[in-house]
Amino acid sequence: MASLSQWVQGARPRTLPAALAPVAAGTGAAIWQLNSSQGGIDLGHVLPRALLALLVAFAMQIGVNYANDYSDGIRGTDEDRVGPFRLTGSGAAVPTTVKRAAMLSLALGGVFGVVLVVISQMWWALLVGAAAIAAAWFYTGGKKPYGYLGLGELFVFIFFGLVAVNGTAFAITKQPSWVMLLVSVTIGLLAVALMLTNNLRDIPTDELAGKRTLAVRLGQQGTRALYTVTVLGPFVLLIPLFVEHWPTLLVLAALPLAIGPVRAVLGGARGRDLIPVLGATGRLELVYSLLLLLGLVL
Repeated sequence: MASLSQWVQGARPRTLPAALAPVAAGTGAAIWQLNSSQGGIDLGHVLPRALLALLVAFAMQIGVNYANDYSDGIRGTDEDRVGPFRLTGSGAAVPTTVKRAAMLSLALGGVFGVVLVVISQMWWALLVGAAAIAAAWFYTGGKKPYGYLGLGELFVFIFFGLVAVNGTAFAITKQPSWVMLLVSVTIGLLAVALMLTNNLRDIPTDELAGKRTLAVRLGQQGTRALYTVTVLGPFVLLIPLFVEHWPTLLVLAALPLAIGPVRAVLGGARGRDLIPVLGATGRLELVYSLLLLLGLVL
């Protein structure tokens, strides 16, 4: 049986900033919208919704990590793995147990999501939630997983960017805004950067396993160029928001955190040398989103 420490490793905590970031940014966008339209906010209204959105995001992220662990493990993709520890591929846990952990996490996310829907009265969001759970499972699961077709980054952009940020913000305000949309694009790009780091590291083993990720399709040079765009692009895209609400310039304080990982990726880092880049990219996304939240609140 896998130890508690191994289960924590299998949950891949370094990817959790990708779950926290859209909720933080979406909450910030919602607060900006409420301050602009109503002149103030009610924390008793904002905080419960933001907390539920965070619980949904964490449960979904852990669920997709366990689902990926299980599906890649039974396919043999993780037999010669360079990256973080995997429960199924290492033989530390029985595949069916990892599968149950994935389903339990996804189901828990669904429960939190239903509570949020009931509170916010966004009944249409039930369909979005169902689509998110399906996307989490079929990334590497099923007969034709879309992660093996090079579509993983697209779905990450949609669900950990557009859906998560706008869903959080809309659950709080029930009013769309251009700020929500812009912020969701920037967070989505940083989430893509996180996945690109992982897939760049795994290009050699994924090619052997027949896993045609976007990184495999683009190759080393193309993936490294795209990673740079997804890391630096979010700072450029926020220029209209800087003009509209100058406190959001705080986000630029996160820019130095981008230098190290971009330099490593463009410098040709491979294999285990990309593991620190994964952590650095996650920290960048987290700090970026928290500074954005602070800037939108001020």
